[in-house]
Amino acid sequence: MITKSIPSLFTVGNLFLGIISIMLAFHNNYDLAALMIIIAMLLDGLDGRVARALNAQSEFGKELDSLSDVISFGVAPAFIMYVVAFSDMNPALGWVVTAIFPICGALRLARFNVKAGIPGYFIGLPIPAAGGVACTLALFHESIPAPYLIIAMLLLSYLMVSTVKYPNFKKVGISKKALWLTPFVIAAAVGIALWKPEQTPKLIFVPLVLYALLGLKKNVRMLKRRRGKQRDSEEWVRSKHS
Repeated sequence: MITKSIPSLFTVGNLFLGIISIMLAFHNNYDLAALMIIIAMLLDGLDGRVARALNAQSEFGKELDSLSDVISFGVAPAFIMYVVAFSDMNPALGWVVTAIFPICGALRLARFNVKAGIPGYFIGLPIPAAGGVACTLALFHESIPAPYLIIAMLLLSYLMVSTVKYPNFKKVGISKKALWLTPFVIAAAVGIALWKPEQTPKLIFVPLVLYALLGLKKNVRMLKRRRGKQRDSEEWVRSKHS
């Protein structure tokens, strides 16, 4: 029974950090708020792997994971961005852009839970990656004008509900023998993050945004291929009728 509950402890930890992140943002501690989401991403990446290693997968764990992700990677990053960059702009615009992000994240998770995916790929940008980009991007609010941050949030929202394929690294599992290392890995990651709380989220921003842009690049390629095929078919029809 205890073994079956271990993966859910990681998930609850993810949810706990998401809630803490919102409270930290409320008190204007944005760097630490973003850091909580980054650590929550680590726990989110481990809960499924631990469940598979312990053969403890369950529908309960799956649903808990989705509900936690909506808070930690949907609501929390959107709230950080709102407090940092959108609170001084037109209220209606700030509210709508802030609300769209977790709504798209929830839609993305619902689709993931009910629709079979493509082996080795996610369909749409995973919400942890989108939330990670959003919360770390917010830390650059003094350098990036608010209109560009709005565009970025809307783009991330679109990518979550899109049909763009993203590489799925969750299948890289943990062997049962290596499970004992998990607490040490988490402790080391948290220690490093807390050692440099201001720099760590900004460093994490780079690989996260590259991952998000990877899908955008694939989407552009896909559109070009479709247009090319459409052009070829139109030319073929013209040549047939001429």
